[in-house]
Amino acid sequence: MATSGLQHVAAMYAGVVAPPLIVGAAVGLSATELTFLTGACLFTAGLATFLQTLGFWKIGARLPFVNGVTFAGVAPMTAVVASAKDKSDALPIIFGAVIVAGVLGFVAAPFFSKAVRFFPPVVTGSVITLIGVSLLPVAFGWAQGPDPAAHDYGSTTYLGLAAATLVVVLLLRRFTRGFVKQIAVLLGLVIGTLVAIPFGVTDFGPVADANVVGFPTPFHFGAPQFQLAAILSLCVVMVVSMTESTADMLALGEIVERPADEKTIAAGLRADTLGSALSPLFNGFMCSAFAQNIGLVAMTRIRSRYVVATGGGFLVLMGLCPMAASLIAVVPRPVLGGAGVVLFGSVAASGIQTLVRAGLEKDNNVLIVAVSLAVGIIPITAPEFYHAFPETARIVLDSGISTGCVTAVVLNLVFNHLGRGECHDAGEVTHPMEAGEDLKAVPAH
Repeated sequence: MATSGLQHVAAMYAGVVAPPLIVGAAVGLSATELTFLTGACLFTAGLATFLQTLGFWKIGARLPFVNGVTFAGVAPMTAVVASAKDKSDALPIIFGAVIVAGVLGFVAAPFFSKAVRFFPPVVTGSVITLIGVSLLPVAFGWAQGPDPAAHDYGSTTYLGLAAATLVVVLLLRRFTRGFVKQIAVLLGLVIGTLVAIPFGVTDFGPVADANVVGFPTPFHFGAPQFQLAAILSLCVVMVVSMTESTADMLALGEIVERPADEKTIAAGLRADTLGSALSPLFNGFMCSAFAQNIGLVAMTRIRSRYVVATGGGFLVLMGLCPMAASLIAVVPRPVLGGAGVVLFGSVAASGIQTLVRAGLEKDNNVLIVAVSLAVGIIPITAPEFYHAFPETARIVLDSGISTGCVTAVVLNLVFNHLGRGECHDAGEVTHPMEAGEDLKAVPAH
């Protein structure tokens, strides 16, 4: 349980620490304050994971979900920093906006969850596939190195380490069994880190400089401030986050063979939003489900929520012990990238498995999948596609998961529910561009 839980932490660690590092750097925090902010986000991620996995009352999906800082909020938070007259006020303004967005999201959760009826397999399969495809560029970025501005970014050394880690994980999965096979990703990260030492890529500096004990003092950066523009911006992020979390819950429900119904999604969204509302108390940001950990569940087939709760315990300990947190930070980005290819690719594969059961012999469903995937990969293949749109709109449009999900839901309504959609859906095709046969008569239901 401990090693499997640690595997989940290793898989999502980079995603949790990236937002505080980016926002903290924009604010101009010192190295000490930046370490504090990162530890606070780890601590609140652990608390949010407890809410999601263990839960209480009607809070928590009670699925093997890891929660952490959502990357969707990075752009609007840095925009808040840029617009703040005094940089010292930027974090309190962000925290105030997150609190309001979390409370409003908590109230809206049961209403938002009713959308689950609009997520049949053709929709969920498209969204799950998009989640995996959208995450793969993250792994590719990690594989190229830690700093895109560095001269050695994308060097053969970095790519070789990523490839070596990937090969190690594949070999362990192919030629081992039982417990060793289940922790293949964790072993791959350890071996990859050891291999990276002779190349000077592994940096043990964070361990030497970290304190043994630390606690995220409540409101360390000041009492929250409430500004309308920031609140509206973070509320939009909350809607995006809830949309992605809904898709993630549906994906994980399929993987663990416990389909997420309306009640489960409502409870999961309450955990997300409550975790987000409480996070600023300990200097953390908005929390959301981590899609990359879905790939780990899919690959290892370890479905216990208590394993993930153990991972949440590690996150809390890292927040309380900066030295422990720095141990994960030792793993080089290229090594994480090599393991990420397996993890994120597994999510996409799970989506394809769901699509197989979605009835793609029907022309309507083929069109739904085709257009949804096309719209969803726009931010990946053409990052500046929506450059002419307002910044607020881009928060949604630049999330391929959100746009693909909305597209799939709308097209499913149009083709399979409205008008003659259900009648025409019976037409079977052998090619996406081939028209289905019109039905002269449809039996009454």
